[in-house]
Amino acid sequence: MTAPAQLSIDIVSDVVCPWCAIGYKQLERAIGLMGDRVDVGVRWHPFQLAPYLDANGQNIGDYGRERYGASPEQSAANRTRIQSAGAPLGLEFNYSSDSRIYNTRKAHRLLAWAGETGGQTALKLALFQAYFKDQLNISDDDVLLNVVEAAGLDRAAAETALADPRYEEQVDQELHYWDMQNITGVPAFIINGKYMIPGAQDAETFVRVFEKVLEKEAA
Repeated sequence: MTAPAQLSIDIVSDVVCPWCAIGYKQLERAIGLMGDRVDVGVRWHPFQLAPYLDANGQNIGDYGRERYGASPEQSAANRTRIQSAGAPLGLEFNYSSDSRIYNTRKAHRLLAWAGETGGQTALKLALFQAYFKDQLNISDDDVLLNVVEAAGLDRAAAETALADPRYEEQVDQELHYWDMQNITGVPAFIINGKYMIPGAQDAETFVRVFEKVLEKEAA
């Protein structure tokens, strides 16, 4: 029996990026389609859509207008499109005109911490749910620690990590690194450190790229 090929996947994303959640769910489907041909390792990396926001965040419509020049009607249509794309994947985007976008710096610090113990993907998915489904303020410490618990991780250790400057420095370094790699939008998926897939592709597109990577790696 042939041993599975090794695929490492680095995902650059933000917790408040809906297409990052959609893209990951499509990636999961693609990995399932590959079956036992591959052994996949996933590592998440930080990106901030709104690093300038304070703890209260900003109304999602105001954010869309200021960042993209979107009218209220365009913002509403975009939210509907996101909800339609997420529903078949089991994702709930409970947007309303009162939804807010938040600074995700603290969330990224906790994701850096969770990456040391193998709990990073569980925490990332729990953060997606807290923000998109439950519409919670994920820049709030108590909310974040509740999400840590929901992901099955150690709340006390996470509280210590939030106060540890080491994780702040790690997030800074990673943000700078990916900026230097010209990652200007998310999600971005980097396969085996060499092949980049931009955006939330469908599962079949991921599979086609995986097949090409395996061919190149075997050649």
